[in-house]
Amino acid sequence: MPIDQNDPDLKILWQPSPERIQQSNITAFIEATEDDWNVDIGDFQGLYDFSINQKERFWQSLIDFAGVSAETWGQTVLENSDQMPGAVWFPDARLNYAENLLRIRNDKDALVFWGEDQVKTRLSHKGLYDAVSRLAQAMRAAGLQEGDRVGGYMPNMPETIIAMLAAVSIGAIWSSCSPDFGVQGVLDRFGQIEPKMVVVCDGYFYNGKAHDVIEKATEILSQLPSVEVTIVVPYSRLNPPIADLPKAIMWDDFIQDFEAQDIDFNRLPFNHPLYIMYSSGTTGQPKCIIHGAGGTLLKHLSEHLLHGDEKPGDRVFYFTTCGWMMWNWLVSGLACQATLLLYDGSPFYPDGNAVFDFAEAEAMTHFGTSAKYIDAVKKAGLEPAKTHDLSKLKAMMSTGSPLVPESFDYVYEHIKADMHLASISGGTDIVGCFVLGNPVGPVWRGEIQARAMGLAVNVFDGAGNALVEEAGDLVCTKPFPSMPVGFWADEDGAKYQAAYFDVYPNVWCHGDWVELTERGGMIIYGRSDATLNPGGVRIGTAEIYREVEQFDDVIEGLCIGQSWDGDTRVVLFVVMRDGRELTEDLQDAIRKRIRENCTTRHVPAKIIAVPDIPRTKSGKITELAVRDIIEGRPIKNKEALANAGALQYFENLTELQH
Repeated sequence: MPIDQNDPDLKILWQPSPERIQQSNITAFIEATEDDWNVDIGDFQGLYDFSINQKERFWQSLIDFAGVSAETWGQTVLENSDQMPGAVWFPDARLNYAENLLRIRNDKDALVFWGEDQVKTRLSHKGLYDAVSRLAQAMRAAGLQEGDRVGGYMPNMPETIIAMLAAVSIGAIWSSCSPDFGVQGVLDRFGQIEPKMVVVCDGYFYNGKAHDVIEKATEILSQLPSVEVTIVVPYSRLNPPIADLPKAIMWDDFIQDFEAQDIDFNRLPFNHPLYIMYSSGTTGQPKCIIHGAGGTLLKHLSEHLLHGDEKPGDRVFYFTTCGWMMWNWLVSGLACQATLLLYDGSPFYPDGNAVFDFAEAEAMTHFGTSAKYIDAVKKAGLEPAKTHDLSKLKAMMSTGSPLVPESFDYVYEHIKADMHLASISGGTDIVGCFVLGNPVGPVWRGEIQARAMGLAVNVFDGAGNALVEEAGDLVCTKPFPSMPVGFWADEDGAKYQAAYFDVYPNVWCHGDWVELTERGGMIIYGRSDATLNPGGVRIGTAEIYREVEQFDDVIEGLCIGQSWDGDTRVVLFVVMRDGRELTEDLQDAIRKRIRENCTTRHVPAKIIAVPDIPRTKSGKITELAVRDIIEGRPIKNKEALANAGALQYFENLTELQH
């Protein structure tokens, strides 16, 4: 179908200059790969095709291009290449993830940290290496061994990265929760994996206030008998007593007997566990997802170097907590010799400019955030392009929920016009992305640019037929290195199999409801299990959110399908801006816009104002919990929510009884 350039939804918002394309990592990688394998790749699409059809060669080329350090790679790249699960990458390799992140030891910035407006620190690559060396020695002396688990109950600060790198340099397994997690939320996670060591902060800053963590940590650790050492990081200035905290020692006391020296990196198999990460847990106890060191490293390098075009000296930021996979993703930027910009606290304290202040002060080159943050600064009327010097900013990344077309417009009109905007999407399940940016291609309004290199991403209907320009399930049809090693305590692999491979045999089904465009981009409509089915037609919730969020009176919305009269009716909940009301006129306007821009099936039967919307710890709204409340089903794990109290607003609503 020819492109109608008059259609605002099919508008090119940005294209890279010829110079930018020529100087990109993509161009350099294509040239190197063509030389290595005597093949003709040509362009970005040609490289994607090569990465799928000759996947073993692609990942070998990435290893060479990125300079990945390993004791050996062995002769075999992939065993059981037609099995999902069952494929094994680099079965004879020996490497260490931390070694690849600590390859340089110079005086340039490795980490720059802002803890709201309270704390500012920076650490050079040499300083980071030395700090990891001292802590790793102390951990070994305290009995930490290969395969032991280390838990982090920490903010996004340098000590968290130091602790992770020290643990995995030994071969221990890292797992983290952010300090805003409640007691039961941490126990639901760490209680399953039985950590030998825990690193905890004494408190953290949020929205201008210091919050004590020691009281919660004391209760948590009293129920974790596996913990032999608790390392306490001073941060909040609250100086809470730690006398009752089990097995506690202050960070400085723990490392005081050790001087920095060359780190004894334990080089381990490609699939040796690196991270244990967790599903959201909103429908039951969180699944403990094990990711291997080699797969995580290669996947992240492909995204940072190729899709993100990061180069040595770039200054990379992602607004994240340690309870979200984007923290793990961000840390791998060190393997590209980038500087990591770390921010902890509220991005709106003392005003909405906090992160843009950080971007200007530290010459940020890559700005990562959530779609909800972009929508929030848009509704706050901020215009960073006028108020801040963002001349060094080359790319902006957005994830967490679909980035609506109007937010694409806002970014280019009010943040920066000449910049690569990459909407990205993936998950904790693969510790990376299925779809993301293409730094050498055009940005189309409202569309994710490309499928991830090395991942055979497609869209299936219920019968397993491939779809283009029709909505269906996001699937991956061939194995890739960052598939989970498995789930913790899932000895026969039954939970792993059920999570991804029961819908389409031997095909990964991710659970996103998406559309592949004729340009090779992707539009995400929401989670498959949260799709609406009025009259038997599947509708993605993101389509409705896009329209609702254009009303200034509305902060955000949440949509569910309620079983009603033998069918499903669409129910829309909205959070109103302070001082605004959900009037009949506004409801009519919302319905009219949805009808005109979507279909009559999208129009909500009920629109109800609520004070708050429940969301996960990583900030994603949770339609399923609200749907269960509405349908009278119990919520299995309220501790997985950041604001479980919001559920009360959806109980026994009289508006839904008729």
